[in-house]
Amino acid sequence: MSEEEAGEPIEARLRRALGPRSIVLVGLMGAGKSTVGRRLASRLGLIFKDADNEIEAAAGLTIPDIFAIYGEPSFRDGEERVISRLLRAGPLVLATGGGAYLREATRARIAESAVSVWLKADLDVLMRRVRKRGNRPLLLTADPEATMRDLMAVRHPVYAAADVVVISREVSHDRVVQDVLEALDAHLGGGARASSPRIET
Repeated sequence: MSEEEAGEPIEARLRRALGPRSIVLVGLMGAGKSTVGRRLASRLGLIFKDADNEIEAAAGLTIPDIFAIYGEPSFRDGEERVISRLLRAGPLVLATGGGAYLREATRARIAESAVSVWLKADLDVLMRRVRKRGNRPLLLTADPEATMRDLMAVRHPVYAAADVVVISREVSHDRVVQDVLEALDAHLGGGARASSPRIET
């Protein structure tokens, strides 16, 4: 990296390194994808989209209603189509639903036109966050915590295929956003602090 690039704001360096690619946030419900994604987009001067919101707008139904009426497979089909459409409209910052990245076709689309970031959080952090909202269809079970453990066991190995891993912990959202910026900078060759224990690349 040249001396001129070293003095360049990280946001400008990342926008240049990304080019036409989007940033896609993946991870379990409660990881902070929407909140972090909105602030990340603001820092980078990019549009933010939440895939779940876009699915609800396209279907004219809430996510719980789509699950209840049509079932999860139908929801996943619609989710795949919406994410594909959004990525074609990039560059943007896209927060995806917890199950989106499990679809091979969706992962391939993301790899083709975006940089993926896994926001990884501990079980206690996830449960504390999701209990604040009652619209999580997959957690409408007798033991939501056991269900979340099962989801972690199945999904974490798939999320590990993401380009960048950042720990979503109980600090300010802006601190997590900064961690994401630095992890992306390191991944894309900008030379940020790749040695930070909060960031895995």
